[in-house]
Amino acid sequence: MTRLVECVPNFSEGRNRDVIDRICAEAAAVDGVMLLDVDPGAATNRTVVTLAGEPDAMAEGAFRAIRKAAELIDMSSHTGAHPRMGATDVCPFVPLSGTTMADCVELARRVGRRVGEDLGIPVFLYGEAATTPERRSLSHVRQGEYEGLAERLRDPIHKPDFGPAAFNPSSGAIAVGAREFLIAYNVTLNTRDRRLAHEIALNIREAGRARRGAGGEILRDVEGLPIKAQGRLKSVSAIGWFIEEYGRAQVSINLMNFKETPPHAAFEECVEEAAKLGLRVTGSEIVGLIPLQAMLMAGRYYRERQGKSPAAPEAELVELASQSLGLSDVTPFDPGRRIIEYRLRGGTGFAARPLGRFVDAVSADTPAPGGGSVSALCGSLAAALAAMVAGVTYLRPDAEGRRGELAAAGSRAHALKERLFAAIEEDSSAFEEMMAARRLKGKSPEELAERERMVLEATRRAIEVPLGVIGAAADVLETAETLTRIGAPSALSDVGVASLAALAAAEGAFDNVLINLPDLAEPSEGARLRKDAEGRLERARKIASRIRERVSGSLRAGA
Repeated sequence: MTRLVECVPNFSEGRNRDVIDRICAEAAAVDGVMLLDVDPGAATNRTVVTLAGEPDAMAEGAFRAIRKAAELIDMSSHTGAHPRMGATDVCPFVPLSGTTMADCVELARRVGRRVGEDLGIPVFLYGEAATTPERRSLSHVRQGEYEGLAERLRDPIHKPDFGPAAFNPSSGAIAVGAREFLIAYNVTLNTRDRRLAHEIALNIREAGRARRGAGGEILRDVEGLPIKAQGRLKSVSAIGWFIEEYGRAQVSINLMNFKETPPHAAFEECVEEAAKLGLRVTGSEIVGLIPLQAMLMAGRYYRERQGKSPAAPEAELVELASQSLGLSDVTPFDPGRRIIEYRLRGGTGFAARPLGRFVDAVSADTPAPGGGSVSALCGSLAAALAAMVAGVTYLRPDAEGRRGELAAAGSRAHALKERLFAAIEEDSSAFEEMMAARRLKGKSPEELAERERMVLEATRRAIEVPLGVIGAAADVLETAETLTRIGAPSALSDVGVASLAALAAAEGAFDNVLINLPDLAEPSEGARLRKDAEGRLERARKIASRIRERVSGSLRAGA
């Protein structure tokens, strides 16, 4: 799986497009960083930029953008409606596919240290990267804003995590952190009444509403603060508003942790609350981008409500989620533009081609795609067959007591199918990178050393991909073996074919590991990788042998 991180830096400039473009260009120039969105605001004098890419590339891109902002923005003359304390005010890192919150915390601290040391800007870590409980809150970190920063930095309690504890009039200070993906999500109602939409918002948002006495007065505690009745959904903020363009009111929701409260959960709560007020939810909309995981969660939820297995092809889950949430109600929902992973995935590689064109590409007189890509395809097809057996069995009346196991097996098979499918392109790309490195020219000792380094890195990548295919193929075989026990007897031959295809994938990938080992500089590294590959292949062979014995025995007995 490609390791992806989102970064959403906020820059204290929303009026000068040339400055904004130059800052964004710094980040986008880093190989592996994709500029997804630029949202400037004149009144706030602030621009929110959305970037995504692999972690190391994202760390470099974020640093370059922060450096350029410090060069171009002078905070001593800045005015704007939004709270701020620096040229780059905040820079959060958000885990996407293949990355964790721990990865983003490490990124935040790495970038924060570099900004503090190289640029001389005070850096405060916030969110999940915070070093004290108080600094988890961005509002606490930014208290007093730019105007109060000089005095704040004189207090040892407010010493920055990195950089000097000294006021930098031009660049101010920056908050660098890690948080979950925030989804901006609006639920649309069949009314123009903003008050009714806000009534729903008060009931569902975590902060809830102020409690009121018998006379309608707001109840307060001993310190004079309103006493709140907590809302129903965690990590949710919401308000009601009316959108003239749509002629309808909406519940405008920020899902601050979609793993705690995903869009479909917020949607269903709005449906329930709307019914109490005599309203109907007509649909909803995603503002900006949404992680693929959130769409898959919704698709699985609605499949289960229909009595079907939550394990299904990715495209089917995304389409079901879109239809069930009414995501095209007020504006068209295009998964290719709105799902962040799809924006990054591209679609021009071998794996995106129709099967016939892929087979033609294999048969052409070019070395890629070759045996490694074909091995990955065999593994993906094996996983697809396993997923099919799990799904077909799930629907049978006699599967009642096994549906939990079948759903788990199906979900695992679908994930392996996607992983191995991605390896089709990865293998060809790794081969092309190695060939490109070998074609590099060099005369000076430095140039020759750089060529040698690049060839070695490309060779490691050309070994890493098929090594992963062997392991994934063994995982497919493990899933297939489970299905010999819980799958429908009528689908046993499909399990058998899956096991043969998975074993072919493992054997073929093993050969692709072996052919590249001699190009490694250190024999000890080659020996270690060979031992690893042999261990994975032996596991695959043992499982495949057990499946073959079970399938052949059962089919012969029934003949």
